[in-house]
Amino acid sequence: MTASTRPPRFKRILLKLSGEALMGEAKYGISPKTLEQIAQEVRDIVKMGVEVGIVIGGGNIFRGVSASTEGMDRASADYMGMLATVINALALQDSLEKLSVFTRVQSAIEMQQLAEPYIRRRAVRHLEKGRVVIFAAGTGNPYFTTDTAASLRAMEIHAEVILKATKVDGIYTADPVKDPKATRYKTLSYIEVLRKNLKVMDSTAISLCMDNELPIIVFDLGQRGNIIRVVQGEDVGTLVGSLKPPPQQQEA
Repeated sequence: MTASTRPPRFKRILLKLSGEALMGEAKYGISPKTLEQIAQEVRDIVKMGVEVGIVIGGGNIFRGVSASTEGMDRASADYMGMLATVINALALQDSLEKLSVFTRVQSAIEMQQLAEPYIRRRAVRHLEKGRVVIFAAGTGNPYFTTDTAASLRAMEIHAEVILKATKVDGIYTADPVKDPKATRYKTLSYIEVLRKNLKVMDSTAISLCMDNELPIIVFDLGQRGNIIRVVQGEDVGTLVGSLKPPPQQQEA
């Protein structure tokens, strides 16, 4: 069986994208080329029958935590960061729909002219109909990151896994850019991530996943085809937690 015909390992996923992932080689904003590549990969897994929810950050435009350290009120800064995620969500929606992928943007902060309000049952119905749902504005609350929003939304829509897209091919013992001796972990437990302070996702997000046994796969978004490989169950990136057996094995 070839890679193109191999059935997906997961039926429903939550893809977590950082705002920085949209910058490409730039230092700020959105790279149309990078956006197009992400949209193409999402289209490919939708064609495989995978139901896709996406949570996107806003760090390419505004980071609330950074602004608060420079004197801005933390709640105000976080709300500004949430608005940045809406900009990114609309940009990704546009790229997906140019590829004939039906999408819906749901925002945790109500803005009727731009996006649907987040309603869990409506989001699940969209997924069942094959639409990609992009969850914007984080949780809608300050002091919570988009990593936490990803964990929360994944559990609410009953996703089987969180796919955490990054700029490196997994979780390392140290920053591989700064330490050439750093080695990649193949698997980790949630407790190991917290104890070693590995900065995969924030501690609230990891704790939510641990409490609900929701696995996380951290992988390199820059490697073309990696999203498909992960969805098909190939050994890509680092797994946090453990995966349930594929449906055919469960039935057996």
